[in-house]
Amino acid sequence: MEKILHPANSRGTANYGWLKANYSFSFANFFDPKKVQFGLLRVLNDDYVQAGMGFGTHPHQNMEIISIPLKGEIRHKDSMDHTKVITAGEVQVMSAGTGVEHSEFNSSKEELNMLQIWIFPEQNGLEPRYDQKDFSELLENNKLINIVSPKSDRSENALYINQQAYLHLGDFEAGRKIDYKLKNEAHGVYIFLIEGEAEVDGNLLKRRDAAGIWDTSTVSLEFKTNSKVLLIEVPMN
Repeated sequence: MEKILHPANSRGTANYGWLKANYSFSFANFFDPKKVQFGLLRVLNDDYVQAGMGFGTHPHQNMEIISIPLKGEIRHKDSMDHTKVITAGEVQVMSAGTGVEHSEFNSSKEELNMLQIWIFPEQNGLEPRYDQKDFSELLENNKLINIVSPKSDRSENALYINQQAYLHLGDFEAGRKIDYKLKNEAHGVYIFLIEGEAEVDGNLLKRRDAAGIWDTSTVSLEFKTNSKVLLIEVPMN
């Protein structure tokens, strides 16, 4: 088993007034040669956006983008003629493919906290696509829910992206233990503890800490307090 630990306080940070950002990997003005990506996971940003503010229209290309609002809502508009609102409990996926432009704004009166994840696609030059889904009724205590999976291995409820990647969310009570079995031995899993405390193969993770683990078939987690966790399984090359 190989492992890398990313404490929350080792993330890059930026404060633009309207946006407070935390970067798990090199992004914008933050660069760390040891934290460029984890396998094919390129970006995990933990953003706080003030009410009425947001990201103006900007382009993306050849990237699978997943947005998970943890608090508040995102108003999304793109060049594919989608105008949508994504709220906490929902997940949004966008395959940028050959190219797409979009904007994201916090249209509510409260601060927005969202996770934005970028994963390299399995193939470049694909047609752009958009989807979103409300998972709030599917999330059960002490159970991992598959929110994103590959199109070729799509679970019943998951959104799909153009990569052999699997994202799971779960809320767990203190004292619960789980074993996560990776789909492929050539994959790794990036464990991002959204809230709480958890022991991950002998290492204690606290709020917003992360651990990347590979060269293993199973990862064990034991939750020390009530916790919320995101697991991102990706090919390592």
